[in-house]
Amino acid sequence: MGWKAAEKLVKHWKILRGDNVMIIRGKDKGETGIIKRVIRSQNRVIVEGKNLVKKHIKQGQGHEGGIFSIEAPLHVSNVQVLDPVTGKPCKIGYKYLEDGSKVRVSRGLAASEAIIPRPEILKERRKPRPNIGMFSCLTSLLICWLHSN
Repeated sequence: MGWKAAEKLVKHWKILRGDNVMIIRGKDKGETGIIKRVIRSQNRVIVEGKNLVKKHIKQGQGHEGGIFSIEAPLHVSNVQVLDPVTGKPCKIGYKYLEDGSKVRVSRGLAASEAIIPRPEILKERRKPRPNIGMFSCLTSLLICWLHSN
């Protein structure tokens, strides 16, 4: 996978990690799964347990070698989010509710205009923030104050 020009990358992603999607093209066409990872730099997503390919791993220190099945990325245009009411693949649009909150809604021929909720998995971070306590900030301020006096 080479580097892609910025104009070819998707600017506004509507498919999120944790979404329930259907693969609409490729060898796993018609199968459903959950988005495991979004690779924005390549316009690709990894669907859990789908698009499996064989990977030959050489034996090394601390791990066994062999042939393993891994999930290969799919282009984002080859998957569609499932409508929560009809269960069919649909496009995603946005609209504002009366309280002013922005929500995702299903669009298209097989869509029910239902609200597509944000996945619960997005509430937890993939990479946790470093734990910088209040005392470390106070300690650095105290050290600076002592050095200035």
